[in-house]
Amino acid sequence: MKTMKFRQPPEAAAVADSWVRGGEAAERVAIPVSPPTDKLARLTIDLPAALRNRFKSACAAHGTKMVDEIRLFIEDWTQRHEQKPGE
Repeated sequence: MKTMKFRQPPEAAAVADSWVRGGEAAERVAIPVSPPTDKLARLTIDLPAALRNRFKSACAAHGTKMVDEIRLFIEDWTQRHEQKPGE
């Protein structure tokens, strides 16, 4: 039987251990994000490397993809800030 070892970032291991013990990480529930059905447009932003790395690590620790989290943020922000007809 062949076995493979996977390295895990220390932050991810701590989150997993907390989840197993029923800690605060257990409260986070991943929301499935369905891919958009309409035509996609690319959005490129520049971030400090440290911020991008923290975001990527946090997403990995929560089992989500960066692109899904960004889409959720933009959708939520847009819904809260869209002007309704007649405003």
